[in-house]
Amino acid sequence: MKVLKARALALAILLSFFVLQTGAFAQSNILDGPTLPSFRFPLGEVTPRTFDGGWAKEATVKNFPASQNIAGVLMSLKPGALRELHWHANAAEWAYVISGSCRITIIDPQNRVEHAEIGPGDVWYFPRGHGHSIQGTGTEDCKFILVFDNGSFSDFATFSITDWVAHTPPEVLAKNFKMSSSIFKDFPKKEVYIAQGPVPAPLPAEALPFTQVAAPLTHKYSLNAQRGDLWPGGRFQLASQKQFPISSTMSGAIQTLDAGGGLREMHWHPNADEWQYYISGHARMTVFGSGGRSRLEEFGPGDVGYVPQGYGHYIENASETEPCKTIIVLNSGDYQEISLSQWMASNTAELLGTNFKVSKKIFESLQQNNPMMTK
Repeated sequence: MKVLKARALALAILLSFFVLQTGAFAQSNILDGPTLPSFRFPLGEVTPRTFDGGWAKEATVKNFPASQNIAGVLMSLKPGALRELHWHANAAEWAYVISGSCRITIIDPQNRVEHAEIGPGDVWYFPRGHGHSIQGTGTEDCKFILVFDNGSFSDFATFSITDWVAHTPPEVLAKNFKMSSSIFKDFPKKEVYIAQGPVPAPLPAEALPFTQVAAPLTHKYSLNAQRGDLWPGGRFQLASQKQFPISSTMSGAIQTLDAGGGLREMHWHPNADEWQYYISGHARMTVFGSGGRSRLEEFGPGDVGYVPQGYGHYIENASETEPCKTIIVLNSGDYQEISLSQWMASNTAELLGTNFKVSKKIFESLQQNNPMMTK
């Protein structure tokens, strides 16, 4: 019995040491306070679901717990491959094409239809519940990022046309489409998701023979063609509802931080969560969550970042030689941010001196209209 008690005591001491060590490791990237959850997810390392015509991998709240209100998918389609006709019942879709080209089709509740050719740097937006498809064009694979304004959304649980037809009796299909029921006997018996087909012919110069979406409400926006805002530390190209009217529930941007310490200044978004996909380069982001909670994360190509609504944060380029390019998406069509430096500069030096318990002279050089990015 004494031997057993001694072994139990030794085991308890060993476990206590392990807990202390792992606890110290867990706190190694925590600054001044209790632990915040990780705001980084290595989407690029996820094993994709593969199909004949392409692949897809996703980040939802299920595998990225911090991302409560926004989900994302990285997808690739071969030339001619079709992300089949489908719709999303619980999320709008915002997308950015990283490489290659594709064609989108969409129908809205007024039976207005749009077909659009999409290339690198272009954005599309599909409102919640609108039917759509995506097909690879050109000669190379089309790689794009999809972002959804619902953290629980899974692209592998969408409403697909093949899935619905496969689970509808042939006699109902015959009545619905005014066709013989025998026509449907060779249709797929389950969801296709991605189907490989021929590369589609170019769209005709004239409008196709059905109602087209009016220009102000087009689902396409050429974000790379926008000059954006240039700052000493980088460039910010924004597509909110102001620039892209149909995008009523989401805003997106391309953020490029210059090499050698380009900094996206300390700020927060009062009306939206922020979801990020790192295309190239490396960066460090710190997220501040009140109550002494602050967490530093490092990001590289293929990583996803997330900042909850109202949380303070800043992003700094971690490379001396390479710019850092990031897709930024927020779950509000109305882009809002509050800059820490602007806020401080709008107050008197005396007030700030009192607030920080230092001499007011320290703050007399603060200036309004500070840049969004700096070095």
